[in-house]
Amino acid sequence: MLMLHKDDAEHPVPEPLRSTFRQIADAFVAGDFQLRDHSISGVRPLDPDTAEWIADSISTYGDAIAPLNEETWNRSVYRWMDGYWQALVDLTTISEPVSDLTLHAKLYEIDHDLVVTVDAVYVP
Repeated sequence: MLMLHKDDAEHPVPEPLRSTFRQIADAFVAGDFQLRDHSISGVRPLDPDTAEWIADSISTYGDAIAPLNEETWNRSVYRWMDGYWQALVDLTTISEPVSDLTLHAKLYEIDHDLVVTVDAVYVP
């Protein structure tokens, strides 16, 4: 399993997790907000209410999302939150390589595996 820091500091999203978040962003770009058609290893599908809220949040932002730009990793972070890690990944839009629209996810260690749950997408 990937070793993540369990301290009070923010850390850059490690390379192995970047692929996971790229796949999530790609699914959202394709309109698959429940992750039903994009099975991603270690990522739980989203319930319909959360998926609808995320779709509405992205639509309200006013710029279509795009596949993640490499620059996003300069601002995206994770942090230990006493029981899970919180990851914040800035999404890419058609006109912004790194937007203010942020994907919020929780990462849990379950049976020595990392499990990702997407909670929200919004401008913090």
